[in-house]
Amino acid sequence: MKNAILATSFLAFFSTSAAQLARAEESGKFSLQTGMDYSSGKYGGTQSTNIVYVPVTGKYQTRDWTVKLTVPYLRISGPSNVLNGIGGVGTATNTVTTRSGLGDVIAGATHTVYSGGTSGFFATVTGKIKFGTADSTQGLGTGKNDYSLQTDLYQTTGKMTSFGGIGYKVYGSPASYTLNNVFFGSLGGSYKFNPKTNGGLMFSYKEKTISTGSPHEEAILFARHNIDKVWKIDGYALKGFTKSSPDFGLGVSINHLL
Repeated sequence: MKNAILATSFLAFFSTSAAQLARAEESGKFSLQTGMDYSSGKYGGTQSTNIVYVPVTGKYQTRDWTVKLTVPYLRISGPSNVLNGIGGVGTATNTVTTRSGLGDVIAGATHTVYSGGTSGFFATVTGKIKFGTADSTQGLGTGKNDYSLQTDLYQTTGKMTSFGGIGYKVYGSPASYTLNNVFFGSLGGSYKFNPKTNGGLMFSYKEKTISTGSPHEEAILFARHNIDKVWKIDGYALKGFTKSSPDFGLGVSINHLL
């Protein structure tokens, strides 16, 4: 939560809705971000799977470009066929195991392709590579690289920012099961409560990644607070609606502008 969705796809949406609005202030700056995501779900089985995801993200931002690299620690406790961000794959099992270690390293770049200035409208395009660094023999990942491309649109009117996006993800090909390439998207809004705090609600959707699974559908309530000019804190709560999504998730992260 982003569960890999929170640390990867979801964070790209909810943090961007605030961070992109301040991109001129942070132009040419490095920042570091870390935190913790926790999610729990049964993913169509009878046993719960609990996932702890601790990412460390380095980011460099100019006026029109943002480049990120995320290196995560991952801990999964549950059936061995449940994978972070995908759900159940292969043969279902009720045997609970705990495995931990390096997660999948993620590199991404976002380009602001249109900025309407005083109109409050802008558009971005983001490309990502998820490297298969998580140990597939332990059940921490697929062991394969994944690639995605997405576009996001933002419209700010007064204190309200509406945003939405759509993308396509190409999965690597593990030996023992087949993953479908999928479309994904999001829609939401963020409200600026005061000069330092904004928050909102987002709904995300992703097509089912495995034929026996279901689409991923989640609602995410989020907030960001600017502690000062160099420190920011983000938090969220997630509710999943399908067997491929976690039942719930919580997370917090802190960002330091260098």
